[in-house]
Amino acid sequence: MSPSPIPSGVLARPDLRHALREHDFAAAFRLLKQYAGLSQNKIALACGLTPGKVSTIMSGSAQITSIEVLRRIADGLRVPGDLLGLAARPWERARAPQSVPDPEVPLRVDTPWQAAATVDLAARLTRADLATDRRALARALAATAMSGPVLLDSLEGWMHPGEAGRRRVRPGRLGLRDIEQLEETARAFRAWNHSYGGGLRRRAVLGQLSEVTALLGEHQAPDVEERLYRVLAVLAGTAAGAAWDCGLQRRAQDYYRLSLRAAHAGGDRLWGANVLAGMARQLLYAGRPSDALELVRLAQDGSREVAGPRLRAMLHTREAWALAAMGRTAAFTRATEQARHALSGADGSGREPYWIGYFDEAELAGTTGGRRLELARKDPHLHAEQAGEEIRHALATRGEGAGRAVALDRLGLAETCFLLGDLHSAVAETHAAVDAASGVRSGRVREGAQWLYSCTVGHGHSAPVREARARLREQLAD
Repeated sequence: MSPSPIPSGVLARPDLRHALREHDFAAAFRLLKQYAGLSQNKIALACGLTPGKVSTIMSGSAQITSIEVLRRIADGLRVPGDLLGLAARPWERARAPQSVPDPEVPLRVDTPWQAAATVDLAARLTRADLATDRRALARALAATAMSGPVLLDSLEGWMHPGEAGRRRVRPGRLGLRDIEQLEETARAFRAWNHSYGGGLRRRAVLGQLSEVTALLGEHQAPDVEERLYRVLAVLAGTAAGAAWDCGLQRRAQDYYRLSLRAAHAGGDRLWGANVLAGMARQLLYAGRPSDALELVRLAQDGSREVAGPRLRAMLHTREAWALAAMGRTAAFTRATEQARHALSGADGSGREPYWIGYFDEAELAGTTGGRRLELARKDPHLHAEQAGEEIRHALATRGEGAGRAVALDRLGLAETCFLLGDLHSAVAETHAAVDAASGVRSGRVREGAQWLYSCTVGHGHSAPVREARARLREQLAD
């Protein structure tokens, strides 16, 4: 069996796969020429076509409609049959044992903390996710995030120097302007995910992650390589958030772990602490506060000498969250005050990374209000009023581009009103929450709407509550 002339990373490109599925061979052949280095003559030879025929196809003057030609393209270029609307080709069945990994399978926890191993893990993850079919997606949705020693022990390597790995031999030609553009793209994806949730652009993030992984497979200049790893770390963190918003808990955790390893390879200890905080938040949503607290403490230990006031404040709020979930109210209050004290030292000097700029007075108030709301579910008389005050302060001070945060704040505020028995305000805030959530594609927002819906139960005597419940039901049905 002859090898494929198309590198696996190129075949995983979303734009190429889309062109093949749509039988847009003008676009497909141009992409193969650009990214796989296949000339018109090579494409013609592989597919049993004349160079002139390939030229007319690439110009858009001719189209391929013959099933026989489609088969020749599949076999000549080693394109899987399903990408062209064909049955699996004989050579696919022959290599079935080496097929794309099942997305349900998590990253190995014993992988050494080597830069080369990080690149291999990134390639495996993106290749699996970009090829996910519906059945594999259903299995991935059912997979739960890891916790306990099997997770925590696997992250200890973040605190230690990496091991030497194999050197890449393919020359890289990436310049500083190229890496600046990649950094801008990673920043734009992160901003979009923070504002609107990751459901809409998850595959776009994965495609960019695959591109950066391929570039790290080449031998780049040392300063370029370090920045590439940092780009990989940010993109993997965004992919984690997007997977979480889509309900893919295990996969989100895999991307968090990849992001941590990439930050380690790129020498970015601040981002690594941020990733651990993200992993802690995921475990808090999953009801694992003890494990979450361990992750926060690991982040604090690893960043103590380099973290700025905003990062320290954010880590204290994660600590407070875990303590509140464990019922340690006094410790929660102490950690919250530590967060306020740390944030008071923040300024607009730009000395901290751009990605922690979101953590301001509004974010602290919203996070604290959300935690007090959780306490209020057990003791509304003691905590509900304070929760409402914090959340209102957050809403009053939120800036532009905080769509998801505003939706979560609105949902929380509506719930506090129900807990306080203020049905008039609860109805008004429920309508405001539905309006805010309508423009956000986020699993966390959807879970908040489901929780709020449960708060309307038992108030069927109130026509305004029934109307608000109907709006919630309609949104949850989408």
